[in-house]
Amino acid sequence: MKGLSLNIDKLSFSYGSQKILEDLTVQFQAGSFVSIIGPNGSGKTTLLKNISAALVPQKGKVLLQGQDVLRIKPKKLARQMAVVPQDTAVNFAFTVFETVLMGRMPYLKRFESESDRDVAVARWAMEVTHTWHLKDRSITEISGGERQRVIVARALAQEPQVILLDEPVAHLDPQHQMELLELLQTLKESKNLTVVTVLHDLNLAAQFSDYVVLLHKGKVFAAGRPEEVLTVKNIEQVYRVEVVIIPNELTGRFNIIPVAKSTPPQGKLRNCRIHLVCGGGSGAFIMDRLVRSGYQVSCGVLNIGDNDWRKARELGIEIAYEAPFSPISEKAYQKNERLLDRADVVVLLSLPFGAGNLSNLEQVYSALKQGKKVLVVGDRNLAGRDFTGGKATDLYDAIVKDGAVLLAEVKDIFNVLETMY
Repeated sequence: MKGLSLNIDKLSFSYGSQKILEDLTVQFQAGSFVSIIGPNGSGKTTLLKNISAALVPQKGKVLLQGQDVLRIKPKKLARQMAVVPQDTAVNFAFTVFETVLMGRMPYLKRFESESDRDVAVARWAMEVTHTWHLKDRSITEISGGERQRVIVARALAQEPQVILLDEPVAHLDPQHQMELLELLQTLKESKNLTVVTVLHDLNLAAQFSDYVVLLHKGKVFAAGRPEEVLTVKNIEQVYRVEVVIIPNELTGRFNIIPVAKSTPPQGKLRNCRIHLVCGGGSGAFIMDRLVRSGYQVSCGVLNIGDNDWRKARELGIEIAYEAPFSPISEKAYQKNERLLDRADVVVLLSLPFGAGNLSNLEQVYSALKQGKKVLVVGDRNLAGRDFTGGKATDLYDAIVKDGAVLLAEVKDIFNVLETMY
């Protein structure tokens, strides 16, 4: 099986006077995994229907390996391209096996029966989608998730070079979601299958895609590699939700974590410097929100590669940093001291302390004794977070006792700051 390229050239589509897609131009390489994402109503399903020739655009073309899909005979197109629709309801009581075998119809002449090879291909498609055990069941009597996998099996039975899927994991539990997307990824690699799928789950798009198209109000808002499209700025502008993006060390990709219902407006620059003592991702949300609210932010000491270090670098925040897995050096200590001296408020977030970062706590205590305002987020004690044999606990207790403001949650920081600045 050989993958085919798809080019969408200046495509526009309307339902009557209502514009759905406007002047879309995007290219998909053969053998790539493409995710189409965007809010409800952005035109994702309509785009898929135009690609499959189910709809005729008012302007522009969809080119499959350089040929207009509208000029390809339906039977030939069905051999090259398979479609898994959003609605997989079936009204006729065929067996599951009969339903999958229908995927071989583009290869049969009129009134021709299925060959042994057709049966073998259908069985293969069912086995890889884990539906073979359902072969004798009626398609109308299985669950929605099972039916979804059967329809994917039918599409694979067409032996397509391109497969289009409209929200294929919508009715699947997490296990079957991963199984299906991993299967498509495997077929992409082993058979050079071009996969184009509409996804709502941005994390799944981030994990599996080679290329992502972000639609917004019928236009291509962004297109490119996942890390180029699924950015904090793009997600907030299109979805109106505030997120934090952290690396996924297991997959080598990244995870997107929603943290607020809507994006707070960019605040005017405030005459207030805040120094964060954080690490391991504990500060990613708060530093982003503080910058948006107009505060001048610094943080440290952080190890290079730490999730908070990456977020601070992304935001252009000044950092005191140290090499990975290394104790805080004199140079990093001095840089942190300078940042603390310039700060108006020091925020100590909830994180564990060991020998390597104990000096961070020592510097917070020193800043408090010098009259700095210190906010401590978390429990009243370091239970379960002290790996220094009690030294960190003593310092932490002294910080809380000697005047730091103890806050239960990160969001409380803003309430305190608003009363001060």
